[in-house]
Amino acid sequence: QVQFVESGGGLVQAGGSLRLSCVASGSTFSRNRIGWYRQAPGKVRVLVATISLGGSTDYTNAFVKGRFAISRDNAKNTAYLQMDSLKAEDTAVYYCNTAPPLLAWGQGTQVTVFA
Repeated sequence: QVQFVESGGGLVQAGGSLRLSCVASGSTFSRNRIGWYRQAPGKVRVLVATISLGGSTDYTNAFVKGRFAISRDNAKNTAYLQMDSLKAEDTAVYYCNTAPPLLAWGQGTQVTVFA
């Protein structure tokens, strides 16, 4: 069973940047499209961005397009989310999973953006 371990979150001032990492155990990572998701307080979890095996990216959340960048390193079973120009509305717990999500969720990493 693949497990995801997210890291890199923290407390950051609006306008700042963070780089999230997601390490996946098992071989499923290198055979699937991977997505970053987020869940804001009191809201449902939503898809933020996805990346294919070959590196093609898609930012389904128009709110983050141009500010966030997803990438992956298949050799390291790791996905990344570079987040720039952060806004208070980006405050959420961020998760990774396959896209669509087929596996158990990890603990996520908390991102808190203050004005």
